[in-house]
Amino acid sequence: MTAPRFIKGLAEIAGDYDAILCDAWGVIHNGVSIFPGVDRALSEFRRARGPVVILTNAPRPSSIIPPQLDRVGLSRAAYDGVVTSGDATREAIRRFSPGAAFRLGPDKDLALYEGLDVEFAPIEDADFIVCTGLFDDARETPADYAAMLAGAASRRLPMVCANPDIVVRWGDRLIYCAGALAETYEKLGGDVVYGGKPHAPIYDLAMAALEGSLNRPLDRRRTLAIGDGVKTDIAGANANGFPALFIAGVGGVHDGAGDDASIAGALARAGVRAQYASTELCW
Repeated sequence: MTAPRFIKGLAEIAGDYDAILCDAWGVIHNGVSIFPGVDRALSEFRRARGPVVILTNAPRPSSIIPPQLDRVGLSRAAYDGVVTSGDATREAIRRFSPGAAFRLGPDKDLALYEGLDVEFAPIEDADFIVCTGLFDDARETPADYAAMLAGAASRRLPMVCANPDIVVRWGDRLIYCAGALAETYEKLGGDVVYGGKPHAPIYDLAMAALEGSLNRPLDRRRTLAIGDGVKTDIAGANANGFPALFIAGVGGVHDGAGDDASIAGALARAGVRAQYASTELCW
């Protein structure tokens, strides 16, 4: 597999692209604060080249995200819009309704269901599961859900996973996401429906947002996907026709060293290809 070209800043390659799809957590911020240089990089690209859409596996509607980006320090001048896994997941929930759903995840994700005709039920009475994460990701791990998930799999309950990420880095620690529970569920024989990265629905929504901002079609080959997750961001770029920039700094989920060999090895082990790699997103 071809090794990525290592770049020092987005300015080196910006002229080859008309738009950007940029991951949020691990690329723009760590859940607490923005990474240095990110705001300028995205703002300069918008000024010189074209639109930027933040593409995140957050299990919430996109309207929730801009205020969160405000709080970590990303200016509104750095992006044109946001598309979330929550946006893509809402359509999947509609397909299962009017059946009863077991809501697996914290109350902070309740906005996902606003405006949907969905009924909630205990897991023993549910027709399907909607998983937005662990109930308490500060203390729990997927092992705490083993019995619950085994019972649901034995009943062949389908699961809608609202966030395919396995882990994210919150400050200086890693926390489990809905994707970790979905991965466990699939190993138990359960069926899982995904809307977020690396799956097609979220990319189709993102392209519609980019093209809407320009009022013209865009070539995916000239739309750069930026991310730190090899199994989500980079695999999704590969599967959906986008060139990729892999961000492998300490703020993301890449667990190796930041040297060229380690980064190339992480991509090779995952069986994915990134055209470019960098330890940070800067201009």
